[in-house]
Amino acid sequence: MNTKYYLSVITAFTIWGLFSLVLKPLSAYSSVEILLYRMVLASVFILFMSFVIRWKTTKANLILFKNFNQKEKRRILLINLSSAALLALNWFLFIYVMNRVSVNATSLAYLICPILTTVLAFFILKEHLSNKQKLAIGISIFSCLLLAIGHFMDLVYSMIIAMSYATYLILQKKNNQLDKFFTLTAQIVFGSILLSPLFMTNHGSSVEKSNLFYILTAVIAVVFTIIPMFLNVYALKKLNSSVVGIFININPILSFLLAVLYFNEKVNLIQGIAYGLIFCSVLLFNLDALQGNLKKRFVTEKN
Repeated sequence: MNTKYYLSVITAFTIWGLFSLVLKPLSAYSSVEILLYRMVLASVFILFMSFVIRWKTTKANLILFKNFNQKEKRRILLINLSSAALLALNWFLFIYVMNRVSVNATSLAYLICPILTTVLAFFILKEHLSNKQKLAIGISIFSCLLLAIGHFMDLVYSMIIAMSYATYLILQKKNNQLDKFFTLTAQIVFGSILLSPLFMTNHGSSVEKSNLFYILTAVIAVVFTIIPMFLNVYALKKLNSSVVGIFININPILSFLLAVLYFNEKVNLIQGIAYGLIFCSVLLFNLDALQGNLKKRFVTEKN
């Protein structure tokens, strides 16, 4: 029984779905400022976890990396540096769009992200798409065209966020020589190093940083970054990626509900129909994987 692994992945995506509750109160500050403090604080906490709590795993991976040949070392470094840049870009775009555009736009981004990831995998990695998945992609494209009516820029922002994270996920498919949490640590630290020159620049915010700013950025770094990422990695030890892919939709659904019910963002009839179609396409897209996992679980419990 993998109950604790299911709880881990559900908790991770539930936390991410509630992200707007701590991010919106920081809307007076520039997106760059929030991103920089998130990256730096996340680096400090994840380094602590890697070199104190998970030291044995970290040591084993350092030895493993050292034993790779030079070509393989360069390949791993290139993948993780590219991943760090994409992760930093995605986090910046997410913060900017949520605080400057709408929560709805970010929820849409992560609703279409799993489908976009599979489309990229189809073209880049030559992975197979079933007829149901192709139909789901067609429905999603039609839904996006509906959303473009009167809200074209919101859709553009959503697509850019989704594309940056989907590309990041594609890179991770080729990044499996080392422990996932170890590589995540490297990516966050690399991202902080890449962004460090921005500390010397004017971030465009004249608001003096209050204690609330430091408290909320620390909460974002720990509760909304390290903890869900750790839970996600932990869940992947026993659950396959298709199962995790199904639960990822908890994130945008919660985000969308908060946008409408808590932040009072308006959704017209066409947008409502489009979001409903996208949600249906997500269910259709994951139907085979969901049925397969339920069947597998039934057979296992029966045996």
